[in-house]
Amino acid sequence: MSTTTSVADSAAPARSSATTTRAVVCRAPGTPWEVTELELDEPRANEVRVKVYAAGLCHSDDHIQKGDAPMRMPVVGGHEGCGIVDAVGDGVTRVKVGDRIVFSFIPACGKCRYCSTGRQNLCDEGKNASTGEFPDGTFRFHQDGVDFGGLCVLGTFSQYTVVSEYSVVPVADDLPFEVGAVIGCGVPTGWGSAVHAAGVRAGQTVVIFGAGGVGSNAVQGAALAGAERVVVVDPVPFKREMAEVFGATHTFETAEEAAEFVVQSTWGELADHAIITVGVLHDKVIHDAVNIVGKTGQVTITAVGNGWIDENPGMLIGFQRRIQGAIYGACNPLVDIPRLVSLYKSGKLKVDELITRTYSLDEVNQGYQDMLDGKNIRGVVLIDHDN
Repeated sequence: MSTTTSVADSAAPARSSATTTRAVVCRAPGTPWEVTELELDEPRANEVRVKVYAAGLCHSDDHIQKGDAPMRMPVVGGHEGCGIVDAVGDGVTRVKVGDRIVFSFIPACGKCRYCSTGRQNLCDEGKNASTGEFPDGTFRFHQDGVDFGGLCVLGTFSQYTVVSEYSVVPVADDLPFEVGAVIGCGVPTGWGSAVHAAGVRAGQTVVIFGAGGVGSNAVQGAALAGAERVVVVDPVPFKREMAEVFGATHTFETAEEAAEFVVQSTWGELADHAIITVGVLHDKVIHDAVNIVGKTGQVTITAVGNGWIDENPGMLIGFQRRIQGAIYGACNPLVDIPRLVSLYKSGKLKVDELITRTYSLDEVNQGYQDMLDGKNIRGVVLIDHDN
């Protein structure tokens, strides 16, 4: 049996002896998020317990709740988050009790083929994301004999959670919790889609479809990489307005308007990159993206949904276009999360501006409705530990 070192043994504030946690769960696809009390196991070997202070409202959780993406139910929601290590199991070396951490929604073991070749976003330890269970088939959340998975084996919509040490990245003690939460997923997924997956270079023309939490960071990534034109397509006026705050040079309501501008401004050469970060992937946006890039242009797909790539091969062959899928923006969390924190602290990466509204655990359903209504760039749940 593994032993744990608790926060009571360090200088950090002590946790009570309770083995329960308030959490937001989804019991079946299509049912609302629900706040309930769960039993939480102690961390086992190479696991850590985290006291969660902030969690981001990412669209991926909404896809799970709606049933758009397969996920074992019931599940504790949330895969963006920031908190403090409350206890550690045997063998943990990455963090210690009292460390402030950002959760990585894809673990990074640092040892598998993909981690060791600089592709931590494809780490083999991420294989249980759709079941929410640990590699040995067990769970840490329970209620009345029923096992609850954690989304991405995290479950950050909870006062406390137990996760693999591979799923946490230590950060500076003064990083605001709400900033750390979105730097765990939304920021690197968007920023990396431009910087890593697309490989945007100085002087290029980039068209970004969708300017929500991920798309806004694709805008930042393209701007920081030196793109001459950062063009945003989004039907929501508020999101187009905010896109300019994050570095967009031009914004349009429709793909047709954007295409007309790109043709004129590039003398017919078209864009170098199109990055798809819409809330729900669909056929038309893929078609629009393929048509807006020119010779050797790349379409990078980061969005999730039911869209299909149904293009005439001649559209790709004749112009030598490429279509590239991207997960986590092709980021390496152990490298890129600290890098993004540093960019934020230097004032070069806007994160405070991403957080439109904050919510309590009891307001998660409202937070997602606000997201769907186009009212938020990113909502963040601030987690109360007084009850």
